[in-house]
Amino acid sequence: MPNLPAPDAVSERAQSTFSLEPSDNNRLINLLGELNANIEQIERSLDVDVANRGNVFEVRGESASVEQAEQVLRQLYQLAGERNVRGEDVHLSLREAGSRAADGSAADLLKDDGNDVVVRVRRQHIRARSQNQAEYLRAIDARDLCFGEGPAGTGKTYLAVACAVSLLESEQVRRLVLVRPAVEAGERLGFLPGDLTQKIDPYLRPIYDALYEFLGFERVAKLIDRHVIEVAPLAFMRGRTLNHACVIMDEAQNTTQEQMKMFLTRIGYGSKAIVTGDVSQIDLPDKRRSGLIHAKRVLRDVEGVGFVQFAGRDVVRHPLVQRIVTAYDADERAGSNTTP
Repeated sequence: MPNLPAPDAVSERAQSTFSLEPSDNNRLINLLGELNANIEQIERSLDVDVANRGNVFEVRGESASVEQAEQVLRQLYQLAGERNVRGEDVHLSLREAGSRAADGSAADLLKDDGNDVVVRVRRQHIRARSQNQAEYLRAIDARDLCFGEGPAGTGKTYLAVACAVSLLESEQVRRLVLVRPAVEAGERLGFLPGDLTQKIDPYLRPIYDALYEFLGFERVAKLIDRHVIEVAPLAFMRGRTLNHACVIMDEAQNTTQEQMKMFLTRIGYGSKAIVTGDVSQIDLPDKRRSGLIHAKRVLRDVEGVGFVQFAGRDVVRHPLVQRIVTAYDADERAGSNTTP
């Protein structure tokens, strides 16, 4: 465990000192974990410093995080009287303790830096570039299911992958599952050459590009080989239950209503799902049957589900792309769909 800084260096941070009873060395060993791994997991997750002498603990950090850390330690100490405390136990206890702050910003995923909202991954920090992007990141953090809908270039997929990688690196989830409906421009999987992965890869290229940026080529390849990162066509999700995973479905506008329902009911315990799409680019034969449009209507008032709507002003690509999106939006609002 790291040494705590001097009191004057943390004068603005809260501190709590408490005893875990009954005093029992075996129970204490079960709580701490090998090489204090359980304590370090709590420190990372809540951004606190934890020190102890025997069964007397001292926690320092932001006030809400200190309270949560004390609650988690007391709960896990009771479990430690029965058996060794595992990383999964710590993870579940953190969730039960309400490790997310009231505004939806978690210490281990997002950081508010002045007016900026930042996702922290090992290789870099990703800042929200617009108010809607900040709202999107907070919604992903605060809810187990979040929809990001809007035009191309607004960062929907990129930010979703950033959050997923952050969750994986902070051990809040055990794996990433990347899903995309393979229905575009009239093509289906059976007409594409190669095995399953080779058929699906072209459809998931934007997600791969983001993964490579955050994790590097070699690490992504290793995680795929170990099945920590899984790439799957939407149709292959049927019958599965995904526990302790972050699941991203991209291009959700090309799902049917039945496919969307099937996907959403795959969410298991300790998992988070992020759905992205653009209803202006539906490739289904009958655009009215888009599962994304249907889900927005059906789930709008369901507790635990977040929706963020991006607009042309959120486009972060070449300035010309933003003007193109705005022009198309204006044309659609005017109802001018005829060819001049």
